[in-house]
Amino acid sequence: MESVQRQQALYEQRQRISHAAKRTIFVTFQKEGIHCYPAAATDPALKTGDMYDVSFLGTPHRHIFHFNVSIEVFHNDRDIEFIQFKRWLEHLYAQGTLELDYKSCEMLSDDLYEQIAQRYPDRDITITVSEDGENGATIYYNKTQSLHNLKI
Repeated sequence: MESVQRQQALYEQRQRISHAAKRTIFVTFQKEGIHCYPAAATDPALKTGDMYDVSFLGTPHRHIFHFNVSIEVFHNDRDIEFIQFKRWLEHLYAQGTLELDYKSCEMLSDDLYEQIAQRYPDRDITITVSEDGENGATIYYNKTQSLHNLKI
């Protein structure tokens, strides 16, 4: 049987870990958009004429873009209320602040990050954007990234 001191030490350790834990919330939403990758129609690495040919991407085509946005929060009691956050993100596209058409998943992520970081500065943010929930990109916007790794 473990000693009372050991139990107390483990309890205090759990409390320290819980207090220092990084917290995030996430929201998901979908938007319809038209996508086009013009280089695919002419680049020999993409227009291969075999099973790897993706030249069809060079013409406009429809996608349902799936977004998963995670943002750092600093406490457990609605630091950012996620339903309001989701509605705000969706409204950025509905009102025309952000556009979906003719951009890569990475471009969409960067555009969305810029809007989020203006409204919620000094927070780590992760954005995943996929085409039809199948293929996409995830970008981690880390506020504490070493400045030695940044090229200005």
